[in-house]
Amino acid sequence: MVLSLFFAGISGSSTADAASQSKIFIEAQRREGYDDSFSVAITAVSSVLAVIIPPSILMIVWGGVLSVSIGALFLAGIIPGLLLVAVQMATVHAYAKLRKYPTYPRATFVEFLKSAAVSVPALMTPVIIIGGKIFGWFTATESAAVAVLYAGALSIFVYREIDLKGVLHAFADTGKFASVTLFCVGTASAFGWLMAYYKIPQALLSGVSAWGMGWVATGLFIAFVFLVVGCFLDAIPAIIIVGTILQPIAAAAHIDPVHFAMIGIVSLAFGLVTPPYGLCLMICCKIAEMRMADALKDVMLMLLPMIGVLVLVIVWPQLVLFLPGLISPEFLK
Repeated sequence: MVLSLFFAGISGSSTADAASQSKIFIEAQRREGYDDSFSVAITAVSSVLAVIIPPSILMIVWGGVLSVSIGALFLAGIIPGLLLVAVQMATVHAYAKLRKYPTYPRATFVEFLKSAAVSVPALMTPVIIIGGKIFGWFTATESAAVAVLYAGALSIFVYREIDLKGVLHAFADTGKFASVTLFCVGTASAFGWLMAYYKIPQALLSGVSAWGMGWVATGLFIAFVFLVVGCFLDAIPAIIIVGTILQPIAAAAHIDPVHFAMIGIVSLAFGLVTPPYGLCLMICCKIAEMRMADALKDVMLMLLPMIGVLVLVIVWPQLVLFLPGLISPEFLK
């Protein structure tokens, strides 16, 4: 969970986090006696933090498409993201107690310092990514390429954990998992194009404004729509197609645009691990070489407390509006 929080603040992409963490942790958890379904579930579910913790790609797309301050969205995502981390940690703790997963003695301060010293070169990776973007040395995409080159150099020359054969194997794995991701995104985008062409969302939502719902009921309805749509569409087409239709409904219910955005983004995050789309879950299952159906029970159990956070986001707007209003009130104007 800590690593997912850490990665979320770097990549902004849940699929990238799911792929990278699965390669690291699923096999490690197997060696320690964790159930495969638990290992896949916690890796997939924790990866969705990347679209809620800034800098999130979905927030950038939402801000551009629906004309909402991206700075406000970044600030608004911090508290919900930390709450999701907390409930997921509590869920993992409950699993560990019930299934009697192994525990380890606390490291001494000297051991901590030794580990920290060894880790310093690797910990420079996020510094390069974030620092490069902040100081304008390179774009977000270029920073990813620089980070890959830096990580590769560390693996080969500093930590000496990979050779030329290992590099070729890494390239092959990258291509294989990228093809899975791109195939899913491509088919979901084609499905979204068909829905937009035949104006299916407009037809389904055309009479909603006449229902006369209050802002809480409207927020719950918006979340429900995005939860369902996220099961079939990639998040970005969902924002473009469905978000623009729901925006007037949210405005009519006097829901703040930033609040509306966070309801949509948190709801769409669930779609990354719920079938039949469930891209992050699909990536983790592919790496673990197991069927999605075998991991669904644990995934759904881990999503239940996250539903509670989503409801809290809906009924308590200040949860997402507090930091934007405190730090940069002009973002909410």
